[in-house]
Amino acid sequence: MARIAKNIRHLRDLKKFTQQELADKLNITKARLGSYEESRSEPSVEMLIKFSNYFHISIDALLRGDLTKTNLDGLMKIGNNRLLFPVILNEENNEEIELISMKASAGYLNGYADPEYVERLQRIKLPFLPAGKHRAFPIKGDSMPPLRDGSFVVCKYVESFNQIRDGVTYVLLTKSEGIVYKRIYKNPKKKDMIMLVADNKTYQPYELKAADILEVWEYVCSLNIGAYKEEELNYGSIMNMLKGLQVEIKSIGHGK
Repeated sequence: MARIAKNIRHLRDLKKFTQQELADKLNITKARLGSYEESRSEPSVEMLIKFSNYFHISIDALLRGDLTKTNLDGLMKIGNNRLLFPVILNEENNEEIELISMKASAGYLNGYADPEYVERLQRIKLPFLPAGKHRAFPIKGDSMPPLRDGSFVVCKYVESFNQIRDGVTYVLLTKSEGIVYKRIYKNPKKKDMIMLVADNKTYQPYELKAADILEVWEYVCSLNIGAYKEEELNYGSIMNMLKGLQVEIKSIGHGK
């Protein structure tokens, strides 16, 4: 449990607390806190919940993430489940976004809340994004023209299901289908259901239970990849595509 010990020490240092001060906040003894920080004992589930509640960080992040490498000023606190979304900044203080490659998307359903999985994702910088947490997701199939198979959509994280707007396109992470990109409509008569609609009318709309949704990301722009192979996608190649106008970055009707 060396990682949890390191994370606890780091979080305490950020607060500029002594061991006694943090122990008092958590209603435990200084000796008990010291045993956690020195890996002499492991926090119980009850204790992990206390750390999670106090620092507003997920238990999974405490156990498996390396918080010393995370810009904690950019953390987003997401509802009661307290998922950790680090907003990564580069040396120029610009946000870097995670790019979910086609290969990585296969494991996204299992890894979306795993800090180690997120740390391994490729990152790119796009200078025009609004404030918030963004990720780039791959498009599969032809259900949402003019986006082609292999393109990417850059999306902003939506913190609440209530923020979903009718007729706008979203990437949803669902328990049943994994990553889905569709136009969304709410059903006022069935508040626990939403309607997913493809822009390609050969695909029939279908309903999805709100309880099946794990994440919601709102469309911001598209990256219509042309000549580059997936393994060649990085910051340099993305910027070359932007400069060479090989990438279409426009609303293309995917916002309302």
